[in-house]
Amino acid sequence: MPYWAELWPSGLALARALPTRLDGLCVVELGCGLGVPSLTAAARGAAVTALDWAHDAIALLDRNAARNHVELFGVAADWRAFTGSFDLVVGADLLYERRNVQALVELLPSLASHVLLGEPGRPHAGEFFELAAADWQIEELPERVYRLTRPTRADPQARPGE
Repeated sequence: MPYWAELWPSGLALARALPTRLDGLCVVELGCGLGVPSLTAAARGAAVTALDWAHDAIALLDRNAARNHVELFGVAADWRAFTGSFDLVVGADLLYERRNVQALVELLPSLASHVLLGEPGRPHAGEFFELAAADWQIEELPERVYRLTRPTRADPQARPGE
């Protein structure tokens, strides 16, 4: 079975961690697979873009969105090379390969200032969080979901030079 077709526990945890209302927010899910967080965000009012490299994953997600009467925009693309501007980035179990660590560190700031990551404890996650801590405030939520927030210049907790 392809990775995208697995119902990963981190994806379910991420969906549960999403706020109850996301009205008017633009959300992108990186490496969506079955897209449970994308479907949840869309049902809660967000305008959702869901990315996965597998065309079959996006086709199934589009069918599931229609069955659940929610709208989202599915894109077959490599998230490591994606661009856009969003209010919130979500992703589950993205750090299963070491090459994703630096790619995610570099990509996130260009997409949004708020991120929710479901991370089940992959070997490379520690390296990611260590690198990300230079630019993000990181808070661990229940079920190994992490909230990353970029301090703004007006934020009194922002580091000097930001």
